[in-house]
Amino acid sequence: MIPETTDDMMNTKPKILVIDGEVQMRRLLKLTFESTGCSVLLADSGKDGLMQAMLYTPDLILLDPALPDADGSTFLQSLHESARIPIIVLSERNSEEDIIKCFEAGADDYLTKPFRNRELLARVDLALRHNHVLPQAHSYTFGDVVIDLDARTVEVSGRPKKLTAIEYALLSLFIQHPGRVLTYQYILHTIWGPGSEGKKEYVRVYIAQLRKALEHDPSRPEHIVTESRIGYRFITEQHKYSMK
Repeated sequence: MIPETTDDMMNTKPKILVIDGEVQMRRLLKLTFESTGCSVLLADSGKDGLMQAMLYTPDLILLDPALPDADGSTFLQSLHESARIPIIVLSERNSEEDIIKCFEAGADDYLTKPFRNRELLARVDLALRHNHVLPQAHSYTFGDVVIDLDARTVEVSGRPKKLTAIEYALLSLFIQHPGRVLTYQYILHTIWGPGSEGKKEYVRVYIAQLRKALEHDPSRPEHIVTESRIGYRFITEQHKYSMK
């Protein structure tokens, strides 16, 4: 499929690649994002989508994994590993198992069709803003929290805050993936290692402690936000968005 866009692909506007087998959805997304000033590429198959991702290096991919020539989660993982570009899944499937599979395969976010247009725009804005690379600076700041990455120290409102080794490891994991949903399985495997994937209570206990240390109101967290049944998302001032 030949890329469809009304904008010069060499310009500095955000480039969004839509990979979806439904022609009406491709057209709707094209109109939606061109009206916001984005350049939009369209692909109707996995083969064409992967080719365009490699050729044009878009800033974001919107993907429905139900493609005529590709297995959903397998293609998503291949796309994630090949392109290293933020991916938002747009799918009619809404089971917990399907959503977790997509996150584990490399999705940055997941919206169930039909979705609210305002919510999609907010999620896209979030994905375009976030950065998966650990900051190269010696410190990292969000809210009134300052982290010295070299000394491994944390201050909250100018006062030292002592974290346990696991709490600091969790915090470090979150700041490497701002704005991205981290599943329980991913957190457990990364922090506690293989064989711990079924022990969600580990994560819940340490997240509660981390919130108590860093959040103004741990019962209404602003930065370490729960994604129901899935895991957690780390939100900073640069990544906040409204779902209202």
